Amino acid sequence: MAAKQKTAKEIKVNVPRLKKIYAEKIAPELIGEFGYTSSMQVPRLVKMIVSMGVGEARENKKLLDAAVTDIGIITGQKAVKTKAKKSIATFKLREGQEIGCRVTLRGAQMWEFLDRLVNVALPRVKDFRGVNPNAFDGHGNYSMGITEQIIFPEIDYDKIEKVMGMNVAIVTSARTDKEAKSLLAKLGMPFRK
Repeated sequence: MAAKQKTAKEIKVNVPRLKKIYAEKIAPELIGEFGYTSSMQVPRLVKMIVSMGVGEARENKKLLDAAVTDIGIITGQKAVKTKAKKSIATFKLREGQEIGCRVTLRGAQMWEFLDRLVNVALPRVKDFRGVNPNAFDGHGNYSMGITEQIIFPEIDYDKIEKVMGMNVAIVTSARTDKEAKSLLAKLGMPFRK
């Protein structure tokens, strides 16, 4: 017997919660706020880059492997090891040496990660007063640093090699910082007042 093909209506696609909120509520608000004439002008998230620099990986390769594992657990995607672009004698660094790792998130994984970052991880930071509202680059992209990877609930505190920080860069299609800040604030980013 031939297996019955599923039609487009029968296939259920899991749309991330934050993406659904963006499409139904935030995009129309941005159109009203900035007076866009086309829905294609509305700022949207393009990608998120999560990176971790491990300078001590020169002496201890185990730390770099632990960082790759941690980022993989946090983002749900395998990290790529990054290499030094040039030699720096003061830091005892040679060109081509592995000194960090990074992950580029797009699509559903990006939306899920942003949702967990804003609603679960950032509220777990000690003495948290909000993220820096001035960390935009002038082209609508936002960068922030996280001091400990243990703020994510996926990380088991007893199994980590060393507490390390990470950088999160959020790339948007916004043309100005004002538009990008409005988009991120509506998505729930807790900016410092």
